[in-house]
Amino acid sequence: MDLVNKVYGGWRYLMDDLSDPRTNDWPLMSSPFPTIAISLTYAYCVKVLGPRLMENRKPFQLRKVLIVYNAIQVVFSAWLFYEACAAGWATHYSLRCQPVDYSRSPTALRMARGCWWYFFSKFTEFFDTFFFIMRKRYDQVSTLHVIHHGIMPASVWWGVKFTPGGHSSFFGLLNTFVHIIMYAYYMLAAMGPKVQKYLWWKKYLTVLQMIQFVLVMAHAFQLLFWNECNFPSAFAYFIGAHALMFYFLFSNFYKRAYAERRKVEKQQLVANGNLESEPNKNIEQHSSPMSAHFQSNGKSSFYQAVGKTVEESYSSTRHRVYVGAVNN
Repeated sequence: MDLVNKVYGGWRYLMDDLSDPRTNDWPLMSSPFPTIAISLTYAYCVKVLGPRLMENRKPFQLRKVLIVYNAIQVVFSAWLFYEACAAGWATHYSLRCQPVDYSRSPTALRMARGCWWYFFSKFTEFFDTFFFIMRKRYDQVSTLHVIHHGIMPASVWWGVKFTPGGHSSFFGLLNTFVHIIMYAYYMLAAMGPKVQKYLWWKKYLTVLQMIQFVLVMAHAFQLLFWNECNFPSAFAYFIGAHALMFYFLFSNFYKRAYAERRKVEKQQLVANGNLESEPNKNIEQHSSPMSAHFQSNGKSSFYQAVGKTVEESYSSTRHRVYVGAVNN
């Protein structure tokens, strides 16, 4: 019983005395358990309940919904990015080491509120997966996708509770900037083939994501060597570890997706007799199985499948950027 009392007393000390008192009364900030419960409910809905409800139903056609949703996400992300800049990162914040301003000055409260709205945005991103379920795009609801979306609200909660601003908010700054571009891409992709033909730059979204994680890692881990502002190092390392994990996961998907694409391109060169080695052997007749794989327009069925997926799926999640090439 004494152990239980000590654990409970330590928990209350952490939540009541060490946290930021300005955010205690804000929605979902009194305890992490409601956020954890919402995240677990999300995982259950997208992995179990959603597919079960859609089992005997036809996929929903959500083109207009996706256009509106992604447009809202673009505006929301742009506003969050502007708030982060105006409240500190474009004015007086230091990239080297930035403490949290726990005062109730207008600027400090503006940054804290921006951090809470960034936390809230992690819940709005659940709709990415809900739309996949409604359209029966189960191949896009990977374990990585669910873990990434499910873990982010709980991870961001601790930052808003204890450090709403300062050094660790750099991740939110970069992440909202990336989301402006990302959701703009998804909005354009949902508009149909007339617009999709201009979206040649989709693979660079994954590159942008990886650059983001590298910058976050460098910014966070620099406190290992110099922490002149006495920022709580645990939060910087926590964010840096997240960035490190997601960097390797994203880079692995990137390699898989575009390695497969390069393999198909090589097969196309072989089929067309364009390789220097054994050129005559590589020339295929129209009646051969390989020539059936490559259409008269010079594009492989792999690329046509990817294009068809782009046209029909209208994905609204970041994973479509690099998973689409793997799963089709």
